[in-house]
Amino acid sequence: MKIDANSPIGIFDSGIGGLTVAYAIRKALPQESMIYFGDTAHLPYGDKSEAAVQAYSIKIADVLMKKGCKVIVIACNSASSAAYELLKEYTGKRAKVINVIDPMIAYVSEKFEGKKIGLIGTKRTVQSNVYARKIRQLKKDIKLTSLATPLLVPMIEEGFFNNRISHEIIEKYLSDPALQGIEALILGCTHYPLVKKEIDDYYKGKVTILDSSEITAKYLKAYLSEHHLLTTMPEEGTDAFLVSDYTESFEASTKIFFRKLVHLERYPLWD
Repeated sequence: MKIDANSPIGIFDSGIGGLTVAYAIRKALPQESMIYFGDTAHLPYGDKSEAAVQAYSIKIADVLMKKGCKVIVIACNSASSAAYELLKEYTGKRAKVINVIDPMIAYVSEKFEGKKIGLIGTKRTVQSNVYARKIRQLKKDIKLTSLATPLLVPMIEEGFFNNRISHEIIEKYLSDPALQGIEALILGCTHYPLVKKEIDDYYKGKVTILDSSEITAKYLKAYLSEHHLLTTMPEEGTDAFLVSDYTESFEASTKIFFRKLVHLERYPLWD
């Protein structure tokens, strides 16, 4: 089955955190059309079982493939660690699957050999040990130290960032002994780019902050170019935003992540 270069890019997450990835992709690939799926009926994925995350991911992949997506981007670290291999096998040649972990691993292995780097993420991402395992497989001299930072996601979703509360929580986490002496820090959750400046301010520019949304967008652009899948449409691409459950307050909060208010269309996975 030949994939059409003018088909849209599919992106999914458990909620709105993946909109940081969608925003980075929109900036990197303005001509491409995108379909974003937020599985708001089942968020967050970080505290769900691996089997549950895999089941949700398969259903969402079905939706995105029915809509003709040429690529499916798993814009969620929890789903990337739990469901990537399964989705890759499930979609076969119908769509390319990209996660937010492998592009970061490739970047780190190229730029930070011989260095100590840190990772912050949800409990599921940190406990999965997926970053450390993939780095070990590359046999590169990279020391990775990880810290679960579970308060950051609810803090960000409630709009508590760039204020005293967020400064104190971020400082408490980043001062943890596990992160001492690092030269770079991986933001291992797609919510975290929203507090990237606060994290950078804490380190006063002495630690390189690695943003998976930007790195994934660059990886996707390079992949589409290499495989001749960049759209040939001259005009700016269109966006569609689907959610498995809908509330007005959730729609309003999407502006925080995508930098503009977007209209969410309810699209239940199970009816």
